[in-house]
Amino acid sequence: MNDTNNKAQVQSNEEVVEELTRDLKSSCIEPNENSSTNVPSSDARSRDAADDDSWNIPDEEHTAESNNENAQNTDPEEVIENLLKDRDSSLTECEKETLKCEAETRKQAGNDFYKKGEYVEAISRYTEGLQTCPLVYSKERSILYANRAAAKAMCQTEKDSVISDCTKAIELNPSYVKAYVRRAQAYEESDKLDEALEDYKKVLTFDSSHKEANHAVMRLPPLIEERNEKLKMEMLGKLKDLGNMVLKPFGLSTNNFELEKNPNSEGYSVKFRQNPT
Repeated sequence: MNDTNNKAQVQSNEEVVEELTRDLKSSCIEPNENSSTNVPSSDARSRDAADDDSWNIPDEEHTAESNNENAQNTDPEEVIENLLKDRDSSLTECEKETLKCEAETRKQAGNDFYKKGEYVEAISRYTEGLQTCPLVYSKERSILYANRAAAKAMCQTEKDSVISDCTKAIELNPSYVKAYVRRAQAYEESDKLDEALEDYKKVLTFDSSHKEANHAVMRLPPLIEERNEKLKMEMLGKLKDLGNMVLKPFGLSTNNFELEKNPNSEGYSVKFRQNPT
């Protein structure tokens, strides 16, 4: 496996937006005088992009200015989707179908890179697929998001980015089992055990025989309980330190108070002792 791929750095929102929007025009079908569905070569698209705004894709200067103003407060994926929405509104059904096929080709290229362990290249191809595929093809876009999440996970990308891609995949296809499983794995690796458990439970509503999900719903509850108990003890320790500060002027300490856990609930009762041992 390529060490450089495994150590890929996560880009800032501004860099992501600029990179993704830069090639949007080249992903579009340029109009042809003789045929509205002709697909010119990539070189032709590149040459003509500066002169043709028929899909109202902002030029690089305009996009850069917009990014500088909004990128810090806007999800990059939302920016791309808004641009795609503007583009798609002027496409014919035939042109959309052609772009879907192009996105499929990029997805397959991403899959090939993934199988070879070249995860950064795979992420790039899936991203190209997402900026090419029209928004109307929800299932195809869902797969691209889920595949990109898998590649990001192998690159040791920040788990929030993996979770975000899985969430987008699920929004587009609410019954996408693989996306739930991948998000659950990322949640667990982020120590978000409750969220992971909920995703595994959701998986079982689609596939009751899913081995990993069945194992997880048995494995995670004790870990969640252990974590919660540890958090309670840490909180009680901090409260004890605070209590000692407050009680010291009165000649008392928290040793004068005994905490007893209620066996019938998760709460505690407090008993006062005048002369603690």
